[in-house]
Parts: sequence; C-alpha cells; structure tokens
Amino acid sequence: MSAPTPVTPSTPVIPAALVLADGSVFEGEHLGAEAPGGVASGEVVFNTVLAGYQEVITDPSYAGQIITFTATHIGNYGVNATDFESRRPFCRGVIVREIARRHSNQRAEASLDAMLRRYGISGIGGIDTRRLTRLLRDTGAMPGAFGTADEATLRAAAQAERGTDGIDLVAQVTTGQAYTVGSGERLIVAYDFGIKHSILRDLAGLGTVRVVPASTSAADVLAMNPAGVFLSNGPGDPAEVGYAVEAIQGLLGQVPVFGICLGHQLLSRAIGGETFKLPFGHHGGNHPVRHEATGKIEITSQNHNFCVDPESIAGKADVTHLNLNDRTVEGMRVRDVPAFSVQYHPEAGPGPHDAKYLFGMFDNLMRGGDAGVTGRNLHGYETPGLPAPELGVA
Repeated sequence: MSAPTPVTPSTPVIPAALVLADGSVFEGEHLGAEAPGGVASGEVVFNTVLAGYQEVITDPSYAGQIITFTATHIGNYGVNATDFESRRPFCRGVIVREIARRHSNQRAEASLDAMLRRYGISGIGGIDTRRLTRLLRDTGAMPGAFGTADEATLRAAAQAERGTDGIDLVAQVTTGQAYTVGSGERLIVAYDFGIKHSILRDLAGLGTVRVVPASTSAADVLAMNPAGVFLSNGPGDPAEVGYAVEAIQGLLGQVPVFGICLGHQLLSRAIGGETFKLPFGHHGGNHPVRHEATGKIEITSQNHNFCVDPESIAGKADVTHLNLNDRTVEGMRVRDVPAFSVQYHPEAGPGPHDAKYLFGMFDNLMRGGDAGVTGRNLHGYETPGLPAPELGVA
C-alpha cells in the first residue's frame, strides 16, 4: 500500500451553490476545475453505487449530466489510468456529500479532485445529497447549475439549461476515427455511441474488435465482412440519433447484432419501436432484473434515462428481461433475425458480474447458434489497443 497523500490544511474552502430549475438552492463548496464564469450546468441525476466513482464519472453516457453520488464519501481510493471507461470524462459536473481530503490505495495515481481539474470538470461538495436525491425522486431529473457565481446567475443558467431531451449527445462522445482493439480470427464491428472500455475488454475476448464512429453506414460495416455487430451504450435521447437507426435497419438480417443500453434503445427504434424518458432514470449497481426464460434474478449495473415502450415492440420482438423495480423492459430478442439487446450493463464497470453470460450469448449467435442459449462466460481484462487517457496529475 502506498502512503496516504498528506492533508493540506491550508487549502482554502471556496463557497459554491447548486440551484435547480425549480428554484431549489443547496449551499456547498467548490471542487475540481473552475467553470467558465463560475457556472456549470446540466441535467442533475443521482447514482447509487457505493464504489466505482471513477468508472461512473468517465462513462460517456453521462454527457450532458451532472452526477450526484448518494454514497457519503467519494474519492477515498483515488484514481488511476486503468479504471478509465473512456478517453476522458464527458459529464458536466459532480456533486458529493464529502470528498476525501486524502486518498490511500496502492493503485492510486492521483486524487479525484486532481482528475477533475485535469479534465476541466467542476464539482461541488458539502451538499445535502439525501435531500437532493429525495427531491429528484419526487420530481424527476431536472436541469440545474452550480458553481461560484451568485445565486441569480446560477438560477438563470439552470432555467436556460436544455437537459438531455431532444439533443444528439452521441455526436459529442463518439470516436473521430475507427480503431482496433484486441486480436482474433473473427472480426466484430462495434459502433461507438459512447462505448466503455470494460465493454471492449469483453468483446476482445471474442475476436478482433473494430470500433467505428456512430455515423458509419451499414454498407461500410458490411464491407468489412464482420462476424457480428455490437451497438454500444451512449448518452441522451435515442430519437435524436436517426442516422444510427437507419444503419441498424440495414444490418438486421445481414449479420448478428447485440446491443447494450442506448444500443438497445436504437435497436428497438430500428424495428419500429418507440422510446420514452423515465422520471429519474436508472443509475446504480444494484438493479434487480428477471430473465424471463429462466426466472433467474440478476443484480445489474445501469445508467440510462430513456426506455423502450413494450407495446411498441409487440409482435416484432420478445421481451427477455424485466426490471423488478418498475417493470420496465430490460432486454429483448428480435423475431426472425439474429439480434438481441439489453438495457443494462453486463460488463459492469462498476457493478456486479451477474450478466456476463450475455457476451457468451453473442459468441454463440455469431457461431450460428441461438441467442437464447447461454454461451461461455467471459472475463477479458488484459486487452491491448484501448485508447489511453492522459491522467498526468499527482
């Protein structure tokens, strides 16, 4: 174990405040990078994980959002380059009850606060996150603004914030050019709608993964002659990513398809389904999901605000997984073509590994089998070719 980072008592406390669009005000202290003009705004959501804060903050699915952590202490074990889930954080900010003033872990390369400053992400601490979480559960995720600016400025910014509805956030997080991860005899094409490194590690256990930008056409993908196509997670409103829906429509029936999170929602829209926004979404690592074919319960990692309308996919796909908290659709298998998807994150990062078998199902589907048959369980953690983040802080 490395020695704990020394506390710096002389670090000044800078007052800050959070103002929600409904006028609610929370007082706290500034953390991380200084936002331009002392204002950071976005859609405020909460996440219930007890560990894995670095993976959460670096998940591209949080683009456009300010993350509230319900766990009391955040930052205890620092951060490191290995646990990044993308090349950099895309969230708009971080809200915590209390950030660790020093971190202690043998894997730590920097403090959480240093990472936030390195990537220009603002944070606010000292907030009553219990009150904030109850408010969001009662009223739903809502726009907000925080920072060191005066209350009137923050209130105006909160009211002007658009949130995540009706915006193509995928274009902000997708890769600018294709790249390859892993090696193997068969090729898997993975659409990057905001893909996580943990997903790429598991896919690389199945073959060579060619990661392509979100705007890649079906014709360009089929020209690569892939054994399968993966539709990744990502941020925002699936109704605003019509180019991806069009591409998926051109792939269905031509090649096996597996989708996760936003990829699940886009697949549903490709077969004529509809999506809607949940009140406060699913963000955490302990959501119970029932596999309808077996009755088994999986404890799952989730991060999404939009959901598939079950009536809209009736007759087109079969619901394979159901959320036991609110009965929303968590998985489906498209009829007559080799394609299936889930709303949650089988790769975890962070979270439990109950659903790792889904990568085995994709493996089986690419071998010409049935997606309903469980294939091998995969744990691919040492994978060359992942984009390396620039931590570069002490």
